[in-house]
Amino acid sequence: MQRTAAVVLGAGSGSRVGALVDGVPVNKVLLEVAGVPVLVRSVRTALAAVGAEGRVVVVVRPGERDAVAAALAPHLDDAEEVALVEGGATRHASEWQALRALAPQIAAGDLEVVAIHDGARPFATLDLWRATIAAAAAEGGAVPAVTLRGLCTRSLAPVAGPLAGMQTPQAFRAAPLLAAYRAAADDGFEGTDTAACFAAYAGEGDRVVAVPSSPLNLKVTFPEDVALAEALLRGRG
Repeated sequence: MQRTAAVVLGAGSGSRVGALVDGVPVNKVLLEVAGVPVLVRSVRTALAAVGAEGRVVVVVRPGERDAVAAALAPHLDDAEEVALVEGGATRHASEWQALRALAPQIAAGDLEVVAIHDGARPFATLDLWRATIAAAAAEGGAVPAVTLRGLCTRSLAPVAGPLAGMQTPQAFRAAPLLAAYRAAADDGFEGTDTAACFAAYAGEGDRVVAVPSSPLNLKVTFPEDVALAEALLRGRG
């Protein structure tokens, strides 16, 4: 098992899901699904994936550190440690903040792989985490992918050939990933996801490969996703 750090992103606004508690907007990752916050489900799987020698970093919105800590605490064992890092204005900036926090361990060779996951994807399985981490260690980077169904169009013209939807956790060799984000900071580059930045600066011998995933690895983004997540959990008993 590679020494791995998992970064769980929970700093998004959640504006599209329209999350309200007592009429007050709330971060979607703190919404409860079947009595457990969405973020907790993502963090617990991340902890299992990295094991006792790994690290889990949760990226939070400025001002939400206490709220996230309070949401996680009842669901974690005393031996399960999670670091909280304040994120930035964009996804890329939040990832960079997490990598800066992990930089000393990466530089010392204490971490071989870093996996970055959407906190709003509570159904990523432990098997998917492990497969993605293993593929990243072997190839450089790995991204869960699922074939998109139906007809896809661009400017009302059909797109030929199968297209794949990218998911998380996305995992990468730690040192090249940190180097990529340092170079991106120097250049002012921001990727749409972790793989975009890694691929833009990947060195020889590092490539990003796809790991088969499932549409069930859904991201809670819109109001209907909350109801779907509840239904999926009921179906699992």
